[in-house]
Amino acid sequence: MSTSNTLAIVLLTLCVALAERSTLDDYIDTCMDGVSHKSKPGKEDELFQQCAPWKNRSCCTTAVTKDMHVSPTWYNMDWSHCPTPLSEPCRKHFMQDLCFYECSPNVGPWLVPHNISIRNERFVGVPLCRTECDAWFNACKDDYTCLQDWSKGWDWSTGSNKCPADSTCQTFQEVFKTAEKMCQTVWGGSFEVVDDKEPCMLLWFDGENNPNDEIALKAAEALLTVGSAPTLHTVWTTLMACATLRLVILHDLR
Repeated sequence: MSTSNTLAIVLLTLCVALAERSTLDDYIDTCMDGVSHKSKPGKEDELFQQCAPWKNRSCCTTAVTKDMHVSPTWYNMDWSHCPTPLSEPCRKHFMQDLCFYECSPNVGPWLVPHNISIRNERFVGVPLCRTECDAWFNACKDDYTCLQDWSKGWDWSTGSNKCPADSTCQTFQEVFKTAEKMCQTVWGGSFEVVDDKEPCMLLWFDGENNPNDEIALKAAEALLTVGSAPTLHTVWTTLMACATLRLVILHDLR
């Protein structure tokens, strides 16, 4: 079977599965189905260091956030996979991204099935504010990596991710060229970069209120506005899922 046919089948499966979410709570009062995620978002007394913004409504626990910061790898994933270790500014941004992945209660509208050992879902096409992406790239542009897409292609023979034999370590600037390309490909299409004037997610925020709550609510309402008939809703959510997944398909076909 050709790559394009396989991708088409996978896409159809994911789109239809996503249509199972049918109420507002299904989208905004939910956590990703992952091994370290809570089943429902809730308050934590505190969260460790960079995960602190999510403590009032979080999909992660205090213990998980501490382990994330203290462990040299998470899910055996080593960000410093090239001979030159990741710089502290760059590592800080990847940790912020990891906190978003583990703790954010706002990714419901972008969740799709993804059955692997560490999770049964993933988010695809979450709108990321351009300034967030630019700051991430600027912190990492002189650091080194050997792959554009960190979600696949590694040599796992040692139990941890290693650069494949046919790869070469280059700077982020050389590998990704632009901030937008980095943010949209480094995790296989998890994010879609949008201008700050559009509804978009932040990876860090101050204060008691999470500004991403409003973005997720608007996205969830948009998924549910076209009628209430199950067949119409199924069509609508399927189309939205297909549109959201276009980054992954286009990336894999290049």
